[in-house]
Amino acid sequence: MCRSIRTLFNFDPPATEDEIRAASRQFVRKLSGMNAPSKANEAAFERAIDEVAASARTLISSLVTTSDPRNRDVEAARARERSYRRFDPRA
Repeated sequence: MCRSIRTLFNFDPPATEDEIRAASRQFVRKLSGMNAPSKANEAAFERAIDEVAASARTLISSLVTTSDPRNRDVEAARARERSYRRFDPRA
């Protein structure tokens, strides 16, 4: 899928509305193949984002887990480390 869409479930603090909308926007962009819609398609594009965001909120609030919530800072540090190892010019 899109590399810029991040996991939003089981974090402390929980995903914000902005994070859900951003992931929804990326998903709609990927499906449509458009980074930005034309004026003729703008309403359909925004409606799709609203619908995907609503579905994402429903999904996230419905999921259950027994694992402890993940820490955003720790996950970000792990991602930076993976990126460094992957793109290290000395490797």
